[in-house]
Amino acid sequence: MKHIERRGTYSVKVDGLQKYYGSDDLVPLWVADMDFETPDCVREALQEVVDVGVYGYNLIPDNYFPTIAQWLATRQKWEVEQEWLAFIPGIVKGIGYAINHFTQKGDGVIVQPPVYPPFLNVPKGNGRELVFNPLIRVEDGGKCAYRMDFDNLREICAKGNCKLLILSNPHNPGGIAWDAETLRELALICHKYNVLVVSDEIHADMPLFGTEHIPFASVCKEAVQISITFGAPSKTFNMAGIVSSFAVVPNKEIREPFYKWMQVNELSSPTIFATLGAIAAYTKGDEWRMKMLDYIEGNVVFVEEFCKNELGGLIKPLRPLSSFLIWLDCRELCNRLFGCADQQRLVHLFVRKAGLALNDGAAFGPGGEGYMRLNVGCGLQVLQDAMKSLKTAIDEY
Repeated sequence: MKHIERRGTYSVKVDGLQKYYGSDDLVPLWVADMDFETPDCVREALQEVVDVGVYGYNLIPDNYFPTIAQWLATRQKWEVEQEWLAFIPGIVKGIGYAINHFTQKGDGVIVQPPVYPPFLNVPKGNGRELVFNPLIRVEDGGKCAYRMDFDNLREICAKGNCKLLILSNPHNPGGIAWDAETLRELALICHKYNVLVVSDEIHADMPLFGTEHIPFASVCKEAVQISITFGAPSKTFNMAGIVSSFAVVPNKEIREPFYKWMQVNELSSPTIFATLGAIAAYTKGDEWRMKMLDYIEGNVVFVEEFCKNELGGLIKPLRPLSSFLIWLDCRELCNRLFGCADQQRLVHLFVRKAGLALNDGAAFGPGGEGYMRLNVGCGLQVLQDAMKSLKTAIDEY
């Protein structure tokens, strides 16, 4: 994979370091995009648009939605009708749309922390009640994972105030590929209590180590009735800045008013770059995708072995089964270095001592303390140097 130097390109990940971390002199391993060159097919499609020389209003290409449907059928074994699909300008925006369309101020929105921070910020910022259904840590032989707390979910839903649940599938930051049984139980509970499930499946096309993604809406008829799924080529093909995402809503009673609301407010109108970039990625980019996934797996294994062999197991990486993000369990490290769980000192160690910009686990809500999120979508040499810097910072204690 070709690693691109992004400094000076208005990249949030690199050029935003001073704003968000107070220093430009850090290794950027935080924002969830990769440093690899976007596939040739995508860049060529965008260049053809640029070469036209006029950038006026555009139609949605006739093959845009059929291409997405074909991709989902082929890569995710999920048969969707074209009428179920709509464009959205980013998944976080889509979550905001769903919250504003289907809920009222004061309604409960369920989230399952630790989880992607916008899941917490968007409902709260829109005046909804943020209701936690925390994931339960499961530890087995030094490996950590999470399971859903269905007993707690039933209690929450039975109160009647919750109208919507935001699902991270695959889970960010844990890298969990939820199995069909888990998703089915979630669907049955939410269907019983009339809770709409908004499933963020942006990492679905990045399965690792033989994993297969299971779309939430595919697991049972109850899931079909209550689901809004958001997907995108953006993470997989490293084109997040093009802003090309889509919604899948099988239930006509939910879909038609939602899509009409988006349409009349011009919330579902893509740029020509968004549609043609997605078409190129989904029709010509799979070979690149497979090479990228192989490279990411190598980076994950490197981090695992380094933490075990060079850091004495003080940091325990949770192996991601999808995507390029690793959830680092640093609780034992905190106890060894600081004598207690101290998130502020942990962040200081990574950022100020090691010179690494990772995501603070506390930002992912309850259960995130003692963790950091590491982006391994970069060149192996960058990752090797970063881990050596972390080891040096730890050794200094």
